[in-house]
Amino acid sequence: MTTISPTSAATPLAPVTDASALTGKRRIAFASFVDENYLPGFLVLLRSLALSNPEVCEDFVVLYDDLRPGSIARIRALHPRIVLKRVDADRYDSYKKGDQDNYLVRKAYFILDVFRIREYDTVITLDTDMVVLDDLSELLQLREGLAAVPQFFYGQHKLNSGLLVIQREYLSDAFCAKLDKCGRSGDYELDKHDQGILNSVLDGDFVRLDARYNFVKRRLSGDLPVPDDTAILHFTGRHKPWQGGEAGYSLAEERWREFELTDAEFHAAYLEKQAALHHDLLVHYGTPHVARTQDAEVARKVAAAHIASGDYQNAVDILSSVHIPLDEAWPHEVLGHALMSVSRYEEAKAQLLLATAAPNRAATAYARLAQISWVHGDNAQALKHATAGISVDPTHRPSRLWAQRAAALPAQEQGAPEDQLAHVAFYMDRQGNAGDKLLPESVRLAFGKDTTSRRWHSVHAHRLFDQAALERVNARRGLVIGGGGLFIPDTMPNGNSAWQWNVPDELLGRIDVPVAVFAVGFNAFDGQSYRAGRFRSSLRGLVERASFFGLRNHGSIEKVRAMLPAHLHDKVRFQPCPTTVTRQLVEGWQDPASREDTILINAAYDRAGLRFGHDYDYFLAQMAQAVRELGELAEVRCAAHSLDDERIAFDLRREHGISMPVIPMYDFENDEIRDLYARTKLVIGMRGHAGMIPFGCGTPIISLISHPKMAYFLRDIERPEWGVSVHDRHLAARLVERSKDLLADHAKTVADVHGRQQELWKVTEANAADLRILLGG
Repeated sequence: MTTISPTSAATPLAPVTDASALTGKRRIAFASFVDENYLPGFLVLLRSLALSNPEVCEDFVVLYDDLRPGSIARIRALHPRIVLKRVDADRYDSYKKGDQDNYLVRKAYFILDVFRIREYDTVITLDTDMVVLDDLSELLQLREGLAAVPQFFYGQHKLNSGLLVIQREYLSDAFCAKLDKCGRSGDYELDKHDQGILNSVLDGDFVRLDARYNFVKRRLSGDLPVPDDTAILHFTGRHKPWQGGEAGYSLAEERWREFELTDAEFHAAYLEKQAALHHDLLVHYGTPHVARTQDAEVARKVAAAHIASGDYQNAVDILSSVHIPLDEAWPHEVLGHALMSVSRYEEAKAQLLLATAAPNRAATAYARLAQISWVHGDNAQALKHATAGISVDPTHRPSRLWAQRAAALPAQEQGAPEDQLAHVAFYMDRQGNAGDKLLPESVRLAFGKDTTSRRWHSVHAHRLFDQAALERVNARRGLVIGGGGLFIPDTMPNGNSAWQWNVPDELLGRIDVPVAVFAVGFNAFDGQSYRAGRFRSSLRGLVERASFFGLRNHGSIEKVRAMLPAHLHDKVRFQPCPTTVTRQLVEGWQDPASREDTILINAAYDRAGLRFGHDYDYFLAQMAQAVRELGELAEVRCAAHSLDDERIAFDLRREHGISMPVIPMYDFENDEIRDLYARTKLVIGMRGHAGMIPFGCGTPIISLISHPKMAYFLRDIERPEWGVSVHDRHLAARLVERSKDLLADHAKTVADVHGRQQELWKVTEANAADLRILLGG
């Protein structure tokens, strides 16, 4: 098979960094100094944090000097994201005050090592003699300065260093130099050595937190009860609860002893929580609990957590390890979901049929059975299952969607096979994502004016590529795969490839027509991972089989090359998404003579936790401020690519009293999508195609970056300043400032967009010349 080498027209590689640096997503960690003396307190602290904040699981940095391996194992058993850092004990020998051989003195100094941490944007320190009693979300949302509770006995000027919320600017060499200078000079008060140094350096310049976040034990002298609103109780003083405690504080110590639990007791207490449970904690505590108890309901919860994060085989394994009673429908339904996600379809059917016996799970089970039938090309059976789901619950949206998909009449083939190209793509349903709806046509336009079945044979990426599909493809003159973010693990998961095209390796290897992978993207989110082995194997087979392998941005190129052996790296080339060159592809395209006085805003909510982390409330408040100010420049409207995208309009009205008209682009035809984006003045979009489509139509854009792909795109067009992270500390101000800059001389900005687009068109034209040789025509 002929392989076309990348041409010299390809754009030089743009620099690519880690995903969190591209998206600006804040990296948050807790931190404590732990030694053998305070280990019992730290174990209680970890349990209390999980039980009081079951939805929270960030890295926990353990600073240590002399922990034994067994102690480290006990710590790891209580938290899935422990990061060990040994302190530099010798550093503090030069500090001037206190008995350096005194254990408490050295312990106080060692916590200062937290300021030498560089891997995080926010670090929250917790003393090992603390216990967490309530929600800490307010601390996780802090973004400015160094925050602490003022000392109880010394007034507002001095902080208590037991709890610190430290932002990036303090996690720096410059601030550490100030601490070291103060420590070596001895110019600090000997109240507590770490906080004495901190108070001397800060001189009262810190963000004051409410006392409930560091409520010192001494305030409860005389056996006073712990106030109900206490978030963190701090057992200051020399007499610790694990050392026998202190007279006069029995009620406080009772709160501490609530968390003095065995592992089995702790796991059970966590798993009984009615609140939402964090995936990592649920898996970490639930897995040994299931092994110990064979509890099918907990196994279901753990399996559902695995499914939510794309760990489908682990979901299968844990549910398969327990006996599920026939009348326990929910575990059967979840096991069926997991099995179909690894392409064990017959076993999945058996489990889902068992689940249909329970009215509260039947609709979901029938919808999944409909999906399996549709995947195998059996529309009649898919419609039967979907209809059964609707009969159980007429409001069940997945059943209605599968019924609609199964009942749709396939497009009539108009051309002869030898004149057609086969096209593997994600063909979007009615009311589906507007960007994905436009994409297949845009890909076809890159190969010629005719996008109909006269020239194209459609192959839905999510349907099982079986022997019959193979024969249909091999009867065509070539196969095009793309575009879009097909390299993503959790959109219609399958065990054959671990990406969107459901193709077994054996059948992929038997394709005997030229294969062109065109403008595909590596679409994993920051914090999302692949089933590495299965995906790498399928990816390698695809690259080896393809004669043309073009990815839509240089970030995807680097990610994919890192998964391939070196001899395949040169096959991976740059092919921009065809939506970015729409003006060149659409026959008879004319730029608008005038534009509507509008600014369109798009926000995406799929995988919201990965997009926003702890910052959604902040994002919404900043968008409210931005929308108010942007409204002075033009009318601001919400461009909803999917139904879920309308949420920003609802949330802004509910939380901030701002009304914004919603444009339901999910109902638009392709020409309507292009026309809307061509006629507006500016698009501020979070979805990838809410940036690429308007750009391709010649409209200025600002990207709300919550996914690396938009940062990749902006780097490729050498306009990174057209993007603002959803986590940016000054999001509203930056959006308004950049909007004003782009609108100030709109004609000049549009000309710049056209110029950037022309560079992508040059790459596309060069690739098109190679593809004509490969595919003919």
